[in-house]
Amino acid sequence: MSNDTLIYDELEWRGLIYDCTPELKDLLASGPQSAYIGFDPTASSLHVGSLLPIMCLARLQRAGHTAIALVGGGTGLIGDPSGKTAERQLLSAEQVNANLEGIRSQLEPFLDFHAATNPALMVNNLDWLGKLGLIDFLRDVGKYFTVNYMLAKDSVKRRIESEDGISYTEFTYMMLQAYDFLELNDRHDCSIQMGGSDQWGNIIAGTDLIRRARGKRGHGMVFPLVTNAAGTKFGKTESGTVWLDPERTSPYRFYQFWLNTDDRDVIPYLKYFTWMTQTEIAALEEAHEADPGRREAHRVLAQQVTELVHGADALANAETASRVLFGGSFENLRVKDLVDIFDDVPSTTVTPAAFEEDGLGVLDLCADTGLTASKGEARRLVRSGGVFVNNERIEDENHRVRLADLIERQLLVLRKGKRNYHLVQMEA
Repeated sequence: MSNDTLIYDELEWRGLIYDCTPELKDLLASGPQSAYIGFDPTASSLHVGSLLPIMCLARLQRAGHTAIALVGGGTGLIGDPSGKTAERQLLSAEQVNANLEGIRSQLEPFLDFHAATNPALMVNNLDWLGKLGLIDFLRDVGKYFTVNYMLAKDSVKRRIESEDGISYTEFTYMMLQAYDFLELNDRHDCSIQMGGSDQWGNIIAGTDLIRRARGKRGHGMVFPLVTNAAGTKFGKTESGTVWLDPERTSPYRFYQFWLNTDDRDVIPYLKYFTWMTQTEIAALEEAHEADPGRREAHRVLAQQVTELVHGADALANAETASRVLFGGSFENLRVKDLVDIFDDVPSTTVTPAAFEEDGLGVLDLCADTGLTASKGEARRLVRSGGVFVNNERIEDENHRVRLADLIERQLLVLRKGKRNYHLVQMEA
C-alpha cells in the first residue's frame, strides 16, 4: 500500500475498523499523519495478540504515515484496568526497562525505524511521566476530567462492581493515557491514537483533552478484539500464551498454532496478520471453500506469519519439524527441536550402559519402553514393516540399537505404525 488515500479502505476490507472518530477517513486521505499505539511492557516479549496492532501500525507506515510505538514505561508501572478483573502486580523500573529492550527487537521486523521519509518511532512515556509533578498534573490535566466522566467508562464501571474494586492508582490510568496522547501531539504532531476496542474510552478521553487543552482535534480508531471461533481469547492454547520470543514459544510451536487455526477463522486471520492482497486472499478463500480438507489456507497463514515474525530460516526449520510427525527425515534437527516436537508423547529414560558393547536389541527396546506389549508383538510389527527408529524403518528383527544411533547421543525416537511415537532419552 503506497497511496495514503486508500489506507482507510485497506483497513476496512481487512475488518480492522471496529469504530473510529467521524473525520478519520478524510484525515488519512488529506496527507501524511502521525499515529500511535501503546504497548504494555509487563513482559519481555509481546504475544500473538499484539500482532494485530503491530500490523496496523506497519500498514499505516507503508501508506506514507508516521508510525509511533509508545511503550508504557511509565503507565506500565501502574497498569491499565481496561479488560482486567483484578489489579495487576506492579513492576519495578528495572523490570520495565528490561522488557522494553525485548519489545523493541520484536517491533523491528515490522516497523522501519530507518526509513528516509517517515521513519517509525519508539517512545517511552516514562520520559515525560517520570518528570511530571503531582501538582502540575492535577492543575494541567486533572481539571479537565470530572469524576462522573471517568465513572461512566465501562472499564472503570466493571472494576468498581467487582469484588476487589479499583485502586486510585488504576483509576488515574485514563488521565495518564490521555496525557500521553496530548504529549505526543505536542512533540510529534500525532493526531491519531489506535488500539483494541476495549481502549475506546481511554482514546476518546485523549481526544477530549487535546481539544480542551490545545483547541485542536485528535482522532481515534479501534480494531476488534480478536477471539477464535470458539469464543475464547486469541493467542491462548492449552500450554499457555503464544509468545513472539522464540525462547518462550519455539518457531515450531508458533507455526503449529497458526496451522491449527479453526476453519472459520483462517480467512479473517489472513486479512489481519499477513500482507497478502485482497485478490490473493479471495483465491485462497475460494480454494478453501471448494476443498477445506486440503487446508491450503491454513498452511499459507502459518508460513506467512512465521516468516514475518521469525524469518525464513526459522520457517524452514518449523516446516521440517512438522514433516517429522509424518515420517520425515531427522536430518539437521537438534535434540532441542525433537524434544519440542515430541513433548506430548510418552518417554522413557535409559542409562548409557544399556547401549554399551553390542547395543540393545530393537525387540527388547520396544517391549521395555512399552511401545509394544511384548517382544512377540514387536517381532510381528518388524516383519510387517511397522517399527521405526528415528523415522527409519527397521526391517531386521535382530537389529541392535547402539549409542551412536542416538541423536547427539542423547535421544532416540521410536515409532509404531504411522503416528504412535515414544521418546527414549539418555539419563543426564
